[in-house]
Amino acid sequence: MLIAGLDLAAQPKGTAMSVLDCSGQSAKLLSLSLSVADEDILRATSDCEKIGIDCALGWPITFAEFVAAYSRESLDGSSFDGGIDWRRELAYRETDREVHRLTGRWPLSVSTDRLAMTALRCAGLLTKLQAAGVPVDRSGLGKVVEVYPAASMRVWGLDFSGYRNSESIRIRLLGQLLNLAPWLELDEFKDLMIASCDAFDSVIAALAAASAALGKSNTPPQDKLQIAQIEGWVALPIGQLSELNSWA
Repeated sequence: MLIAGLDLAAQPKGTAMSVLDCSGQSAKLLSLSLSVADEDILRATSDCEKIGIDCALGWPITFAEFVAAYSRESLDGSSFDGGIDWRRELAYRETDREVHRLTGRWPLSVSTDRLAMTALRCAGLLTKLQAAGVPVDRSGLGKVVEVYPAASMRVWGLDFSGYRNSESIRIRLLGQLLNLAPWLELDEFKDLMIASCDAFDSVIAALAAASAALGKSNTPPQDKLQIAQIEGWVALPIGQLSELNSWA
């Protein structure tokens, strides 16, 4: 079973991709690349069982409806007051609220934060994947699943504070990761994970996607499924990282 992890950025620069071969009782990192273009992603993920993307796969429905209404100049006083509660409703998706409930951590707002340019690229990538025959379901029930590396590491009990800005912290974090997952074979890619936080995140994204592929991540409740199919849904791992190597 091949699993891809994608730390997506607005441009190829800053985008990292990893591919894990999960078989038996081990997971071997087959590739780890930086400055990844859409064409590279399409080519590398064609045989993958699951593709974990660290990026919002959609926008809040309320935000999209507001933008459409505002563009038509059809707002009235009852639908738009500009208050903070109203703004928060538009800023976050249902899955963002669920991530906060489970981890205490708010994801970046796709509608109001710097994630927006990356999400626009992601929308284009999903369109290309769909055109290439990849089943895309933003709720995560298809081949593509939305992941959140920092929140995944929090669920797994990894101490990741400051890791994106410090190689020494990534060295320590990598040691923690391998201690919890001795079945993970990183070989010659360890140095790149230490040198690049984007590379590190892409490997965590692949592990989170593997959790989803094995049914060991949270999925949208039935009453939120239609919303998740529009807004996207973050698949947070369930259980311990040490238990993840029961590959199907």
